Amino acid sequence: MLCQKLRRLGQKLVHRRALEQLVPEMAPDRILSTLDLVALGVGRTVGVGVYFLANEVAGNQAGPSTVICFLVAGLTALLAGLCYAEFSARIPHSGSAYLYSYVTVGEIWAFITGWNLIINFVSDAFIMIHTWKLIFDDLIGKRISETLHESISQHVPQVFADNVGCFAVVLLLLFIEIQSVNDRWFFIVFKLFTLVKLLVLSFVIISGFIKGDLHNWKLTEEDYIQAGLNDTSSLRPLGSGGFFPFGFQGILHGSATCFYAYIGFDSIGFRVERAKNPQRSIPKGIVVSLLICCLLYFGVSVALTLMMPYYQLRPGSTLPEVFLYIGWAPAYYAVAFAIFCSIFVSIYRGFMVPIRWMIYMMAKGGLLSPSFVRMCTDTHLFSTVLFGICVALSVFFFGFTFLVYVRSLGTLISYFVVAFCVLIIRYQPERRKEENEAQKEANEVQMQEETTPAAEKLTLRRLFFPGSPTPTPLSGWVVYVCSSLLALLLILLCLVLAHWPGLLSGDAGVITVVVLLLVLITGTTGVIWRQPQSSTPLHFKVPAVPLLPLLSIFVNVYLMMQMTSVIWTRFGVLMLLGLFLYFSSGIQQCLSLNPNSRL
Repeated sequence: MLCQKLRRLGQKLVHRRALEQLVPEMAPDRILSTLDLVALGVGRTVGVGVYFLANEVAGNQAGPSTVICFLVAGLTALLAGLCYAEFSARIPHSGSAYLYSYVTVGEIWAFITGWNLIINFVSDAFIMIHTWKLIFDDLIGKRISETLHESISQHVPQVFADNVGCFAVVLLLLFIEIQSVNDRWFFIVFKLFTLVKLLVLSFVIISGFIKGDLHNWKLTEEDYIQAGLNDTSSLRPLGSGGFFPFGFQGILHGSATCFYAYIGFDSIGFRVERAKNPQRSIPKGIVVSLLICCLLYFGVSVALTLMMPYYQLRPGSTLPEVFLYIGWAPAYYAVAFAIFCSIFVSIYRGFMVPIRWMIYMMAKGGLLSPSFVRMCTDTHLFSTVLFGICVALSVFFFGFTFLVYVRSLGTLISYFVVAFCVLIIRYQPERRKEENEAQKEANEVQMQEETTPAAEKLTLRRLFFPGSPTPTPLSGWVVYVCSSLLALLLILLCLVLAHWPGLLSGDAGVITVVVLLLVLITGTTGVIWRQPQSSTPLHFKVPAVPLLPLLSIFVNVYLMMQMTSVIWTRFGVLMLLGLFLYFSSGIQQCLSLNPNSRL
């Protein structure tokens, strides 16, 4: 009995969702064109990050080389965007990384990805609210923060005094969230403010070329002394000057931080069922919006570092403050007000809706308790208030800075999973439609997938000469195993490269390990490359498979390694909390349900 239960549990953990089951309960109106999706991607991506992130990276981590940091982060996001684009063409259903992992690698990874997305949405909600409050406070001369500190900080803990304004904004947005606006009108307003945002950032870029000074990219110690900053102990390390004042390590840390600026394009994947022609417009929307965002961030970082010496960018400063430095006070207020309005529009309909929708999909799939389905539908008001309270309380345990890093780390993990899934699904045989008997499909198909590779007699020759022009269960199983091995090898390689000074010093042990890992990675990649790929016609496919997905996995993992152990520890606690919910309620629901009874 125990062996049977463990076997059944193992089958549920790796159970993959059939594409035939992905039928929405009701067909929504398809109102979104490609332009709407591009505007959605740009509007969700360009916002909070451009307001404060460039200043933070330039002042503390990379200096003028912030330009390179944004390019590296943009390349990482673009590689992930290509993987998302193929999945959106292959699986035209809402769900993004959660659904892609459910279809490709199984239930346990689907839960981990879905719970990770919930953490991301909660973090994003507070980050946007906090930034919106800071902008409003700056516009009125920081009167709110000064009043709160003078009247409240003496009677309550400092963390509450610092964020009490955010709680008031949360209450306001909870009230707004209850209201409903027609999607068509909402997207008209959203596109309008996205256009305003593009015009404002274009003005910032043009201002940088007008008022910029190329000498700010070639600062030396003499410049610090002339500016009265020769005593850096009261400020912070100013670096060694030049274009790379903090060296290569600063670029790595800056790229990991800049990655937050490209978060948001995956929201297009949750609008698949509202698109007029999703298999064409979704890939175009993802790729085009990412290219636009990359150009904008590159231009803004160039303008910022040319207009203002990086050592003048104090911690907590914001993008519009560069206009105060060059003496354009009216431009400061105009840019700050435009960003203030655009962030408010981004928050609206994006505050609690993604959190509630993700929980609803996981509950309908049996990965969470079915009570969450009723909470997200029948008790809409209650769930909105409950989730809003969770967002407000999260700051007490983690803080604003940590939530920014959690958002970046969680997104890197999601991009890693999607790239891994593309690598696997491209080499899998087409799934056949089975009979309607749910139990028969659940047992027979799974047993066939487990026993077929052994029946085909895997040999060394078949690894490099499969003998079939189309994927077979054996070749698909080989790619699955090799992809898992490659992911492990790339993680080990990134761990070694995280201590790259050992390579520069000529440490024979480190170099030997790196060479051995590279040989194993090359050989395993060669095995995957020799396997037949799926010939299913799609409107978009990732080019140069398996190289581009592997490059995406490597870059994502390497940026993850730039996070501190404190961030990983706290993020691990959040993931363990989710796994506890899954094994205490979700897995029981899964074991009691037939897999085909889900959405």
